[in-house]
Amino acid sequence: MNTVMEQERVTEPAGADEVRSEPETKRKVAIICSKGSLDMAYPGLILANAARMMGIDAMIFFTFWGLDVITKKKVNHLHAGILGNPSSPLPHSLAGLPGMEALVTKMMKKRMEELDIPDVTEMLEILDEAGAELYSCQLAMDMFGLTEDDLVPQVKGSLTAMDFWEKADGAQVVFI
Repeated sequence: MNTVMEQERVTEPAGADEVRSEPETKRKVAIICSKGSLDMAYPGLILANAARMMGIDAMIFFTFWGLDVITKKKVNHLHAGILGNPSSPLPHSLAGLPGMEALVTKMMKKRMEELDIPDVTEMLEILDEAGAELYSCQLAMDMFGLTEDDLVPQVKGSLTAMDFWEKADGAQVVFI
């Protein structure tokens, strides 16, 4: 019994044998980014970048608070989410104090700079140049009163949920 990945022999009329294989399906990933904190922006951006570096088609769908990552007025002002984060190194009683989120964000950005990790704006440019497709969620855009003019230029457009599933057909879906 043949599987999709097995090869089959075809006999040409002239008697010459030729090996033909089934076409290989191109790998695709569709990443859903639903959070807009600095620490939640990077996982999707880094995964999409790694996918493109490996020749995997990558699409990122920004929805709800994830829209902050691609909104012109907010992209350069993302903060690390420490309050309510069970993995935060700070006790919750300290994380809620005024200025703590800004301090942790500053420390995180400094460490990322030391590691030569591009900022979010540069990551979006890198992804665009690498051929990743960035989309906003139309419903979330409507809910937050945003238009495509409010978004960074790397965003290709807005998708409904059904549009997302159509574009993500055959892709591995990752929700962040």
